[in-house]
Amino acid sequence: MPTDPTGAEIAKGSVAPSVDLSGEVAVVTGASRSIGKGIALELGAAGATVYVTGRTVDPGALPGTIGETAAQIDALGGRGVAVACDHQDDEQVRALFERVRAEQGRLDILVNNVFPAPVLAPWLGKKYWEMPVEAWDEIIGVGTRSHYVASVLGTPLLFAAGGGLIVNVSSSGAVTYAHNVVYGVGKAAVDKMTADMAVELRGTGVTVVSLWPGLVRNEMLDAAAVRDGDEVYIELPGEGRFDLTGAESPRFLGRAVVALAGDSELAERAGKPFTSAGLARQLGFTDLDGRIPEVLLRHDV
Repeated sequence: MPTDPTGAEIAKGSVAPSVDLSGEVAVVTGASRSIGKGIALELGAAGATVYVTGRTVDPGALPGTIGETAAQIDALGGRGVAVACDHQDDEQVRALFERVRAEQGRLDILVNNVFPAPVLAPWLGKKYWEMPVEAWDEIIGVGTRSHYVASVLGTPLLFAAGGGLIVNVSSSGAVTYAHNVVYGVGKAAVDKMTADMAVELRGTGVTVVSLWPGLVRNEMLDAAAVRDGDEVYIELPGEGRFDLTGAESPRFLGRAVVALAGDSELAERAGKPFTSAGLARQLGFTDLDGRIPEVLLRHDV
């Protein structure tokens, strides 16, 4: 099988959205690895100029840096621009959008993805009274607040483009128990923010949606995976065992973003959450291996 610049195998039956984003400008926050990287790569493969943000500029314990993501975007036919940015620092975020304004004068797609996943990992399955109060500031203060700040600063640039798309990466944890209390509160806040932003954006040409990935086989899960013969799985405290061989790649949600950007009925989706698999069935794309993965972390939604 052929491979893409991430090393992932691309099956013969793989179907990418037939959307041309040449000339369009995107910002993807938290794009050194995982879902953010996958989204940035798919936007680049569709021809976009993609500003990728994150704190990882040098290789570390987990693979992936913003520079590597930008280089892989270039290899796929887009243009990658790596911007070191700590999304806990509002002035760094402001500088990011000022740079986009100075260099591009517009923004067509904003993907709010940044989330402190490594910080969350030790708190999986912990009860709220077992966690430090600071967990609220880490998960909600970063993972939720950063979506809001980037939207505040990026929306005027979307207006300058005459309209566009804001994607808030969320989770089914918004509507059912997942991981711990602060995680669920944070994701519910993201989806409520999406719904209310849609009300205020009505008539502006800017559409905002939430996206829910399923189980994503990313760098962190791969590092924690148990390999038993042909079986590759993870055990999440209090949530059970999950087979990673059927999980979605980080680029699957990226294909969802690209498909939405080219959706003629995008405005009708404003303010709503969508799963990656649901959009794949509606808009006609697959993951890199040709499947529509539907391995979920939670089965009661």
